[in-house]
Amino acid sequence: MSASLDHVPAARSALVLFSGGQDSATCLAWALTQFDRVETVGFDYGQRHAIEMQARMTVLDRFRDVYAPARTKLGEDHVCDMRGFGAVAESALTRETAIVMTERGLPSSFVPGRNLVFFVYAAAVADRRGIDHLVGGMCETDFSGYPDCRNDTLKSMEQTLRLGVERPFVIDTPLMYIDKAQTWAMADDLGGQDLIDLILEETHTCYLGERGNRHPWGHGCGECPACALRKTGFEHFLEMKQRQPAEKS
Repeated sequence: MSASLDHVPAARSALVLFSGGQDSATCLAWALTQFDRVETVGFDYGQRHAIEMQARMTVLDRFRDVYAPARTKLGEDHVCDMRGFGAVAESALTRETAIVMTERGLPSSFVPGRNLVFFVYAAAVADRRGIDHLVGGMCETDFSGYPDCRNDTLKSMEQTLRLGVERPFVIDTPLMYIDKAQTWAMADDLGGQDLIDLILEETHTCYLGERGNRHPWGHGCGECPACALRKTGFEHFLEMKQRQPAEKS
């Protein structure tokens, strides 16, 4: 971390839970406009493919090139080894199984308690680094039904971390009540076409780890729930952009 960030107060510092996907990249851009020091943390939790961990480093490397606030505010990146946790959960994200709807009414891609564990690890990193804000890309507007993405869950987690670590943590979720089209629009508002292009080219969302051909909405299999949300959101975003000139005239 550069000397200019060494003494930024904890209340003006944020740790972004950063997977290298569309949502966390947008949250990183948002955090860089809201705080004076921003660090990132990734989680190696035994994913069924390594592409996510590779993509996040590529996105971070390029952020300083395309997003001006990153050049002065983006600090250290951290990676937490949680591979043992992935071995506990029987999920399509950690094992070579099909993504189907289970008897519980949740997709088999649900990793029980994953976000809760992420925040515990993030809080430990943030406490060591002197950071009060934890930023996550969770959303309950258009998601796969994961209970650990809900606002009520995260508000409860915030209170638990405050009590358990005895630090005034704040969990910020800037995407909580917006859909994927609005997430694309937020990125556009924050960083314009340069940020949109970075998200399209380098971020990874696909549950199956597919990169392959570049679609208009980015890389991915195009079939899994994550790709479907990203694709539909991007198409709606483009429709919103096309309507804007007519609405302004």
